[in-house]
Amino acid sequence: MAFCKNCGMEIPDNSSFCPGCGFKLKELRVTPIEEDYVALWGVLGFLIPIVGIILWAVWMNDKPKSSKAAGIGALIGIVLSILITVIIFVVAINAGVNFN
Repeated sequence: MAFCKNCGMEIPDNSSFCPGCGFKLKELRVTPIEEDYVALWGVLGFLIPIVGIILWAVWMNDKPKSSKAAGIGALIGIVLSILITVIIFVVAINAGVNFN
């Protein structure tokens, strides 16, 4: 048995609070959140980058793995879209397409 540092009352070993004064004895353990479908969030972020950015911002603290996957998927989707657009314009200009 242990004793409360605040009031001196005897407390059980597994207690988180003193039964006499309510003093917090130790930090409560927080069980980690299980993250399912992490790869799916990355694919969704890739296909719809704005959704990936929103999920990244919302889940940053609560679901770090899912947040990171959605953010990376969005980043890859945006970079790939820009790259494809540039390639299309370069090919079109080389083919003599007039954009006027």
